[in-house]
Amino acid sequence: MMIKYLCIWLIPFLATAATVEPISLPAVLKSVNSQYPPYLMALIERDIASGRLRQAQGAFDLNFLARGSFNPSGFYDGNSADFVFDQPLPFWGGNVFAGYRISSGTLADYDKNRTQIDGELRMGIRVNLLRDGPIDTRRAALWKARLDQEIADPFIQRQRLDIVRTASRAYFNWLAMGLRLGVTENLRRIANDRNDSIAKLVTAGQLAPIVKVDNERLVISRELAVVQARRRFEAASIELSLLYRDAQGEPMIITRQHLPSQFPKVEFLVKENVPTATTAAYRLRPELRRINLVAQKFAIDEKLAKNANLPNLDLTASVDQNQGDGPYKDLNKTESTIGLEMRMPLPFNDAKGRLEVVKAELSRLDADAKFTKERIAAEIRDGWSAFSAAYEQIGMTKRNVELSDQLEAGERERFEKGASDLLALQIREQAAFDARLMEVDAKADFFRAVADYEASTAEILKR
Repeated sequence: MMIKYLCIWLIPFLATAATVEPISLPAVLKSVNSQYPPYLMALIERDIASGRLRQAQGAFDLNFLARGSFNPSGFYDGNSADFVFDQPLPFWGGNVFAGYRISSGTLADYDKNRTQIDGELRMGIRVNLLRDGPIDTRRAALWKARLDQEIADPFIQRQRLDIVRTASRAYFNWLAMGLRLGVTENLRRIANDRNDSIAKLVTAGQLAPIVKVDNERLVISRELAVVQARRRFEAASIELSLLYRDAQGEPMIITRQHLPSQFPKVEFLVKENVPTATTAAYRLRPELRRINLVAQKFAIDEKLAKNANLPNLDLTASVDQNQGDGPYKDLNKTESTIGLEMRMPLPFNDAKGRLEVVKAELSRLDADAKFTKERIAAEIRDGWSAFSAAYEQIGMTKRNVELSDQLEAGERERFEKGASDLLALQIREQAAFDARLMEVDAKADFFRAVADYEASTAEILKR
């Protein structure tokens, strides 16, 4: 029992002592691709498209019809039952059918339900010779449903492109806020560490008391800066937690223990030139593929509208064979029927109107595709410009930190020897502090620019 209570008492200490692995960008992107709810919702689009495709395929299902009639009173006392299987065809808008019909009692000579004792077998076919021949609403709906299934992929890719870009930017913003917090805390520590030495010098009469007051003010101002920096880091951590999730899909509680000690290695992107990258992006960006697939859907609508401008000319052929003997002498032979039916709305206003709408939609898609290409090219040029500028700034900010550190160290040495005052030292410390923040911001800008550029070229989809 004592061992049990001892283990329970040690659990908090063991949890504290446990090492926490720093969060890396690949870990965040892995979590996004498997756990992030908006991306999982986008994946459902495939299921929706599959359901709609199956729904469209239902127009070609085998149909079964059963009907019957009976005469409870009147001159004729006949009864009849009819069973039909009807199968729509995937070509020429036709269908084949086969059925069995049987009657009993007495029916009028004009009654088509009459059969001999053993019933009647029949089969036939119907095809559209003009309108609804090459295309009809059933086949058009099926073809468009298949295209909708393909459209689901560029929709999902577009969502993933945006989400991975957002996750990358959120990660480097979180990392930058954490490193900025560390720089700010270090600046506060310098002022705190100097308090004791200044107090001794004031007591010894080597410094005026106002210097101690000034340093205490400096400590408070830097403490305020730490509070502000901590708040920005916490906000960035909360934002990142929505993207970085545990195995159960719940947002992780992200602390400073998860923070890497520095940015990843800065490397210049050795990529093809902007025109080549733009040409490749036209193939990779999902927006253009979606526009192309939507245009194919409207092309189907255009064919359907042209089809509606044709008259209906339906050919029907059927064969009936009565089985057995019976009371109807005229039903002893095999009967075959060929029919031709024509229908035509004279003004064709509905078909003409639909054709005008489809042509207008296709014109709008052409304009959309043109502007989308222009926007992609602009995004790539802007992304490359931002990336190049950020890479150039990193070298300058690094040199700025080195020079500021040298000036700060020299000013501190002069202050300790009494050759300088606290104000001059504060100025050097603030300059070194600003230089470090600028270096952190430059690296954050660089990696955010990398994410933006890779998103513009669709290279980010490979992550």
